[in-house]
Amino acid sequence: MNRSVSAPEAVFQGLAPDGGLFVPTQFPQLGFDLDQLPSKSYRELATHLLKQGLPGYTAETMDAVVRLGYAEGKFDDPLFAPVKSFGDRHFIELFHGPTLAFKDMALSLLPHLLVAAQKQLGISKEAVILTATSGDTGSAALTGFADLPNTRIVVFYPDQGISLVQKKQMVCQPGKNLFVCGVDGNFDQAQSLVKALFANKVLPTTLDQNNQSFSTANSMNIGRLIPQMVYYFHAYGQLIEKGKVSSGDPINIVVPSGNFGNILAAWYAKQAGLPVKTFLVASNKNHALPDFFNTGIYSADRPFHRTDSPSMDILISSNLERLLFHLSGNDAPLISTLMTELKQKKRYAVPDTLKARIQSEFYAGYCDDAACRDEIKRYHKKTNYVLDPHTAVASRVLSNYQQSTTDTTPALIAATASPFKFPATVFPALFGSPPQGTDFDLIRIIAQKTAVEVPSILQNLENAKPLHTDHCTPDTAFNYVQNTLSKGILS
Repeated sequence: MNRSVSAPEAVFQGLAPDGGLFVPTQFPQLGFDLDQLPSKSYRELATHLLKQGLPGYTAETMDAVVRLGYAEGKFDDPLFAPVKSFGDRHFIELFHGPTLAFKDMALSLLPHLLVAAQKQLGISKEAVILTATSGDTGSAALTGFADLPNTRIVVFYPDQGISLVQKKQMVCQPGKNLFVCGVDGNFDQAQSLVKALFANKVLPTTLDQNNQSFSTANSMNIGRLIPQMVYYFHAYGQLIEKGKVSSGDPINIVVPSGNFGNILAAWYAKQAGLPVKTFLVASNKNHALPDFFNTGIYSADRPFHRTDSPSMDILISSNLERLLFHLSGNDAPLISTLMTELKQKKRYAVPDTLKARIQSEFYAGYCDDAACRDEIKRYHKKTNYVLDPHTAVASRVLSNYQQSTTDTTPALIAATASPFKFPATVFPALFGSPPQGTDFDLIRIIAQKTAVEVPSILQNLENAKPLHTDHCTPDTAFNYVQNTLSKGILS
């Protein structure tokens, strides 16, 4: 499909009717000098950028969306995403929201953007949010949509591919409109079945009968992606305020990446005026992305590995499609051909000209679990700062990059999750002994020995009772959704 829709339409639909992804027709612009960033609160900056980045919403609506999404007390730090600096390495902590992961930064807004779109477009249909998660999107989406009127959300997660804390955050989340289902498979299978359900020819009949319409909370939804631009500008303002950079100085941005949405948002921020020299894509043993950035060949035909950084255990990165579209000069036929090849052959190769454009801005690397754990130990010993496994991968890839290039540009690292979400990895990495006891026992020991306070959210989670016990296979997911669509929601 190659036609324009308004931002409210794109947010409500989630995916284009042909299964493609919506992209901005033009990028927002900051519109004021970078040295003014330190004086802007997170809410002010979000309102300013979102009014441009999601045109079609009224100014009053966007003011209300930001006020509701970033309400007082929702984040446990007044800066929302504070930057912690160690030498030329700066970590933007994106885990101070209700589920302790970076997905909260955008998924606190998306439910309100979607409800506002319903009202603005005069849509009476119930929005059915269909989402796959590699661990963090699910809990953030469930928290954001819980008991929101005229919505229901169905989250599929890989039953054996996430941490215990991630799983408990989902299956213990209350809400009358929430449906959570473990999938016998990995994230790629869960994401593929969601795409297949969107394209299914039978489900529209059920949706019409129930006055419902599908949407998604994955980063495939442009309403997830645009809000993520904000925290990169917010971080740059903090770096100016700390005296780490002067206004206009370039930075490098390092992101642990699986589905490519977080780092694509950083690239969007560059288009909006953020001075970025190089984007570093960090991955784990499932290194489909680094292989692509280094060769121009994307291959999902490879073994799938469960790792210590499960949110990156992904072989098919959906948001890469958007970057290819932009860097190809908006060549929709080319991108359609590449995505068809990926679906049919599990691989594609980009033209040399496109490969050169990609490599002019991006560096990609990866490390295995042993190097990830070593980085957690090394960095804590050096700074007393505790990294989660995903952030540790990014930190190690940055070190490898700096050693091979001698690039000393200040680096902003996306710290994507609290280390307490992955205690079974962090504990042995820090202390060299195998984990004993429950994840919550390990959390208490880590907190005691590192003097890092355990977020109250996790303290309350330990004794929470599971509310969602559904399970399916990729083959039975259709029946699960069909039945879920017809279930009433208690008012």
